[in-house]
Amino acid sequence: MIDTQNITQIEDSHTSGAYPKRPLILVRGSGSTVWDDTGKSYIDATSGQGVALLGHSHPAIVEAITQQASTLITCPEIFYNDQRARLYEQLTLVLPDEINRFFLCNSGTEAIEGALKVARLLTKRTGIVATMRGFHGRTLGALALTWNPKYRKQFAAWQPNVSHIRYDDIEAARQAITDETAAVVVEAIQGEGGVHPASVEYLQGLRDICDETGALLILDEIQTGFGRTGRWFGFEQAEIVPDVVTMAKGIAGGMPMGAVAWRGAFGQLSGGSHGSTFGGNPLACAAAIASMVTLRDENLVQQASEKGAWLVEQLQNLDLEQVRDIRGRGLIIGIEIKGRVTPILQALQERGILALPAGNTVLRLLPPLIIAQDDMQQIVDAIKEGLRSEG
Repeated sequence: MIDTQNITQIEDSHTSGAYPKRPLILVRGSGSTVWDDTGKSYIDATSGQGVALLGHSHPAIVEAITQQASTLITCPEIFYNDQRARLYEQLTLVLPDEINRFFLCNSGTEAIEGALKVARLLTKRTGIVATMRGFHGRTLGALALTWNPKYRKQFAAWQPNVSHIRYDDIEAARQAITDETAAVVVEAIQGEGGVHPASVEYLQGLRDICDETGALLILDEIQTGFGRTGRWFGFEQAEIVPDVVTMAKGIAGGMPMGAVAWRGAFGQLSGGSHGSTFGGNPLACAAAIASMVTLRDENLVQQASEKGAWLVEQLQNLDLEQVRDIRGRGLIIGIEIKGRVTPILQALQERGILALPAGNTVLRLLPPLIIAQDDMQQIVDAIKEGLRSEG
């Protein structure tokens, strides 16, 4: 058993270096709370980067994983499997009827890579349009869509050609999307890019332009899917049906899983055109089924809408001089401040709240959908104290 005093030394000696580390060792979690190696508790308003929609170690997820682990852990897609079939059925219940073909994988960036392949295979075109401030992952195809040069620049020579246009600017989209465009890739709410929601008019306009040109409309719902925005998917706000949807993060209650979904009318991919050894494994599928059933049975999607509205109202009522803007939907909330966000994150951590940045000046809240009223009040109080102490 590892001595917790040596954990940081061991990790620092062997880590890839790709991740900036906070000086905190997390060893346990339950619901919206995590504990460090000293026993101190924190309200987790990161949800593990948006993953733990049901909080940590939710009983339904634990039971599903435990039962499936003792039954069958792995089963590649060259064979049929009961859990995979049940997951497909669950996904069709929450997606538009037209979207009923799926490719299962292990992460959000894999879902984006799969979606790019789907778009090119189905349209026989190569052009891709993405947006400024967008974030879609760090593998080479997904990285080409990601706007921030700090992620993209050193790998530019290896990336496919992608046009980046202003987000929420329909005229820019109209200029860029042509009959040579395979797909337009857009987030319903830009998370990493500062928590900027797309307007209803913008998403509807993109749908119209894609219909006119034959380009596929890909909605990246990796961070916004499965109730995070107060709807099952962020695109529902605009009452549109995308051609392709990418999903990950909260889909399986904390287990690694991603998925690409597309309109059944487009048909299947050709055999061997894509693949994943672990994609659609029974263990992750069982967790995803339990997560989706729990979200529905406990009415957590509606709760996300109500809790998010309460949080935004309370934060606005603080009327803090350091705050430029508060935006978001449901339980994805961005607080733009006058200055760098890092000191605020540190001040919150000292007060027992873990939160995320979204760029250099935006504090991002992604609490679990099961978060309790008392915990939300503690978040509000800590933000008030933290901003005033750093102001």
